[in-house]
Amino acid sequence: DAPRSPTGGLAILRGNIAPDGAVIKVAGHQERVFEGPARVFDQEPAAFQAIQRGEIKAGDIVIIRYEGPKGGPGMQEMLSVTAAIVGQGLGDDVALITDGRFSGASHGPMVGHVAPEAAVGGPIALLREGDTITLDIPGRQLNVKLTEEELTDRQSKWQPRPPNYTTGALAKYAKLVSSASQGAVTH
Repeated sequence: DAPRSPTGGLAILRGNIAPDGAVIKVAGHQERVFEGPARVFDQEPAAFQAIQRGEIKAGDIVIIRYEGPKGGPGMQEMLSVTAAIVGQGLGDDVALITDGRFSGASHGPMVGHVAPEAAVGGPIALLREGDTITLDIPGRQLNVKLTEEELTDRQSKWQPRPPNYTTGALAKYAKLVSSASQGAVTH
């Protein structure tokens, strides 16, 4: 009868980056709107190295893609990246958006489970360095400032990346696993 918060700790975002949804931990950020340039990385190690080199600045929005259920495969946790962002003193000033997942220990505006994921040509795969991203937590929106025509043009030019695994259990998993918005389960 007496909830600790009127909204709960998690929220689902939608928009032209995540038409099938994305998840954000809203604690401490319920009323914030972030807008900034995309810093785009294909997989976690490149993002981690950029943070360590001091290339990520306050106001940036870090995009880590190809870490979803199919792309990773397996939705790797982004704890090292979120810890590096906090370690650089940017925990409240840099947002992270990924088709992977985040740890319960993550701090700051961290969006995960973006669907559809990059590996299947989801809009997160179409983002480019410097695109203006808007993360509107109270409005539950996640968008890139591009027209539908621009997104359609980028989609027509998108090419899938080669899979990380072509044989073995992880290759089979990547072929069979569903979207994060469907539970990332195999059929």
